[in-house]
Amino acid sequence: MTDTAPSAIPLSGQVDLPDGRVELTPGSPPPSGPYANEDLLPVPVAKRTWTTYNFSALWVGMAHNTASWTLASGLIAVGMDWKQAVLTIALANLIVLVPMLLTGHAGPKYGIPFPVFARASFGVRGANLPAVVRALVACGWFGIQTWIGGEAIFFLAGKLIGDSWANASHVGGYAWTMWLSFALFWVLQVAIIYRGMETIRRFENWAAPFVIVGAVVMLIWMSNKAGGLGPLFDQPSKLGWGGGFWKIFWPSLMGMIGFWSTLSLNIPDFTRYGKSQKAQTRGQALGLPTTMTLFAFLSVLVTSGSQAVYGQPVWDPVQLAAKTDNVVGLLYALVTVLVATLSVNIAANLVSPAFDFSNIAPRKISFRTGALVTCVLGVLIFPWKLYSDPQGYIFTWLGLVGGLLGTVAGILIADYWILRRTRLDLTDLYRTGGRYWYDGGWNWRAVAAFLVGGVLAIGGASFKPLIDGRPIPALSSLADYGWAVGLGTSMALYLVLTRLVRPKEA
Repeated sequence: MTDTAPSAIPLSGQVDLPDGRVELTPGSPPPSGPYANEDLLPVPVAKRTWTTYNFSALWVGMAHNTASWTLASGLIAVGMDWKQAVLTIALANLIVLVPMLLTGHAGPKYGIPFPVFARASFGVRGANLPAVVRALVACGWFGIQTWIGGEAIFFLAGKLIGDSWANASHVGGYAWTMWLSFALFWVLQVAIIYRGMETIRRFENWAAPFVIVGAVVMLIWMSNKAGGLGPLFDQPSKLGWGGGFWKIFWPSLMGMIGFWSTLSLNIPDFTRYGKSQKAQTRGQALGLPTTMTLFAFLSVLVTSGSQAVYGQPVWDPVQLAAKTDNVVGLLYALVTVLVATLSVNIAANLVSPAFDFSNIAPRKISFRTGALVTCVLGVLIFPWKLYSDPQGYIFTWLGLVGGLLGTVAGILIADYWILRRTRLDLTDLYRTGGRYWYDGGWNWRAVAAFLVGGVLAIGGASFKPLIDGRPIPALSSLADYGWAVGLGTSMALYLVLTRLVRPKEA
């Protein structure tokens, strides 16, 4: 029997339950050694308790944040009208839901996090490659969200302290007080990490409705400024529905998909607590597309209103809130941004990379250490450059992210669903010499598919404002479809290589 063949007999060391879930044999010693620690071991079935409501609530909490707002409002800033922007986001979230459900399947079935799931296709050691790539993406997101939170502190303090804070001398293109605000928000998140996961859960419980109310308040405020809802709906598209729109639509669609492409990989980090497959499937299907589309609708209407009121779209909600003369309204809006960003950033951008970095050296890197590494790298990525304009934010950052992570998703789906037919050996995922050890712990077929798919997906993309030009100009025609190119290429190549050169027998 090869590594890629589904098992025809029960695998030793694990028990298959009637509902399809699998766990380690009760009473047997858990996997140990250099590739296992408490954070990476399978969640026992008794502790897989999340229901449909829990998964839906998770998405409500993660989708209602400032980055989601700027995702939608950024489309208005590049020339779309509200109908085009909402259509783009709704379609993108329906598309990304498919790999989200496919990769999320392994969570409730086996109780394993993403880095361990990736060992089946990349190898016990090779899984560090997609884990680190995904973790670095999360570091970028952590940095962007931390910059947004710092902005909220900066404007909030400026309103309370006065011009001496807001008009302080500049360092590196920003007021030194903005840098201080960024640092304060960073420290606040580190402090919460050390208080543990229970504190994070409490934030998630009440931040989401708080942000929904804040978005509705901003919509009411903007409609009053614009003289009613009419001007918000009447703002015309600068692109029309011809060639100008479609030229922007495809890279925007890939960017929107790229926004959740990180979660489409590491969703097992959350679904591993699922009570059943039905719970995670229904919860995600109800939570992701509906929540994102509704929030996008609110965002694009407010941004369209800002275009009518101020002559140009203000896509950053923090800067938009700062334009109000109502002190109470401003404080509420900025506190809403602060709370939502804090909650979402820790839950979505620290939990998973902490697991990813822990997977590199399970015996040396704990969950907390991995989270601290994420915090440091989130600063070194220079998030203020990524967030400085909607062009760079949507087309460069999200496009590159989507292309790379789509490549990993293609390999995981091909291996788990097509080759293994969802059958894994839990014990071998943690040990040397098992069916997932391949060649020295690496499956070169997955690595080759990842490299080829990644080059085709992002090799022809523009890296502005990070660097000038395109690394491989000949591939520029593929750049607008990076996520789809990466996923399709890596999936096909991985299947071909595995069929041509079958892995060694376990």
